[in-house]
Amino acid sequence: SSDVCSSDLANDPGMAARMQQIENQTNSFIAAHKYQTNSSQAIVTIPVVFHVVYANASQNISDSQCQAQLNQLNLDYARLNADASSTPSAFTGVAANTQIQFCLAVRDPNGNATTGVIHKSTTTSSFSSNDNVKRSSTGGDDAWDASQYLNIWCCNLGGGLLGYAQFPGGAAATDGVVFLYSSIGSVAQPGTYSPYNLGRTATHEVGHWLNLRHINGDTNCGNDLVSDTPTQQALNFGCPAFPHVTCSNGPNGDMFMNYMDYTDDGCMNIFTAGQAARMQALFTTEIGRAHV
Repeated sequence: SSDVCSSDLANDPGMAARMQQIENQTNSFIAAHKYQTNSSQAIVTIPVVFHVVYANASQNISDSQCQAQLNQLNLDYARLNADASSTPSAFTGVAANTQIQFCLAVRDPNGNATTGVIHKSTTTSSFSSNDNVKRSSTGGDDAWDASQYLNIWCCNLGGGLLGYAQFPGGAAATDGVVFLYSSIGSVAQPGTYSPYNLGRTATHEVGHWLNLRHINGDTNCGNDLVSDTPTQQALNFGCPAFPHVTCSNGPNGDMFMNYMDYTDDGCMNIFTAGQAARMQALFTTEIGRAHV
């Protein structure tokens, strides 16, 4: 199982320039704030809408399951997750509260009251990473205004796909994150797709939505554009034993418990201060993410 980071660079000629502009602004923000602690940043709260697109009863996950997922996002992004104590002591010095939180939308784009969860039946048995789930015309559900909401689509994904995300700078009509319905949940209220059922698929994909790259930079010993994550050779699966040394990154090795690796949900437990700064930078730019 894997995720796909939707960048759509080939289909959107202007996107590369927009992503570079965001990267420039991100670097300027980090340079200007490098002597501040993350706790000095104001908490950013992002309104969320869940689009539950279902072809049968098992795919029609409950509002309670969506709330559980939201709760796990808030715990993980605040470093209040119960398994934060599992972070190796070698890495606790860079562990961070990102100062980003999430809430279910209470008003829809027309100003009407909403629970923040939409249930939409479909005749499509499974979706792929082609964004069809994001359009009513192709069996999914249209996005809400991306400048006001984080759109989360939950559906049946084929091909072993757990989820995928759109990075900042992409088209508003497809902006958001998509998840396999059975991955939605929390440590306290798991989904059914073990070992990816504790809500960390969402933590990981929302990280992409907030401009985080995979921990290995998507290449052998690559660069994830974050200074306080060790360089590592490849994405990890399962749950390695600490230390797992690659790319001459000893003695502590890979930060395989980082949310932006590919390890099992029960193995993930940390964002770093550098990752938090990258995410926070989005809320200072003209292309900033939806928040209240």
